[in-house]
Amino acid sequence: METEKLNAEVLIKKDDPGNSTDEQWVLRLYVAGQSPKALTAFANLKKICQEQLMGEYSIEVIDLLKNPQLGAQDQILALPTLVRKLPVPVRKIIGDLSNTERVLVGLDLLPKAEL
Repeated sequence: METEKLNAEVLIKKDDPGNSTDEQWVLRLYVAGQSPKALTAFANLKKICQEQLMGEYSIEVIDLLKNPQLGAQDQILALPTLVRKLPVPVRKIIGDLSNTERVLVGLDLLPKAEL
């Protein structure tokens, strides 16, 4: 299995013209280089987005080793950290995103009956 590499500051957009929901999810994943945790977090995030957000999302990967000043605006204290910019309110999840249920709750994607 080939390891997927992260490209800092690359915006990944998934647009499905057949899906016309008004809600666009804007997510930022802050990482420190190509660490195993960063790669795992990115893979887990992509999987969750593909399964849950039906093409209405964008992911921006920010490598703080290359651009440490970019972490200040979202007050990043630990890595990897996922920040949900849209829809509001802003939410943050720290870790490799391997606990799918925790991520879904953190992103407010689980129906209230499941909480």
